[in-house]
Amino acid sequence: MAYTSNEKFDLFLLAIETEGLPGLGPEVRPSAQPSAALVQAVDALGLDGAAARLAKAAALLWHDHLDESHTVSQEIGTADGSFLHGIMHRREPDYPNAKYWCRRTGDHPCYPALASQVEAYLGTTGNEVLAKRLVPGGQWDPLAFVDAVESAMHAGQHVDALQNVQRLEFESLVASFLA
Repeated sequence: MAYTSNEKFDLFLLAIETEGLPGLGPEVRPSAQPSAALVQAVDALGLDGAAARLAKAAALLWHDHLDESHTVSQEIGTADGSFLHGIMHRREPDYPNAKYWCRRTGDHPCYPALASQVEAYLGTTGNEVLAKRLVPGGQWDPLAFVDAVESAMHAGQHVDALQNVQRLEFESLVASFLA
């Protein structure tokens, strides 16, 4: 059966559903599914080629299997693969390496939608200062996000807001490569 982009996205999110959001760092949530179950769930979606590899790396990343996600994403030589690779290194935390992969990603096609979503979300939470930092001039700044996460991990500020921004980032990327 052929699915629309929206159906693929919804099915993917259903396949990786779990309680709570991933942390900004490498912690593993009790609700994380085993990697073998995730790979099986993604395989059942019937994706092929790059989309299948990206979906596996993303599912593993969402469920805190950073090393396994890294193994998959580092073999994907596209902007999408670099984006996932950068997120993984940000969570490790290896902030300089995360920035390297953000630079390799370039100006990703999902950035405009992500910028709008982040501005809207942070505006509703009263985090306009953080919004201006992450979305200067209406443009998503992945390097500023890495810096914000690093700062939050040291100072403990904006952790919940940044976890939600991370969710928006993840969902924007997945929607892009499943389109």
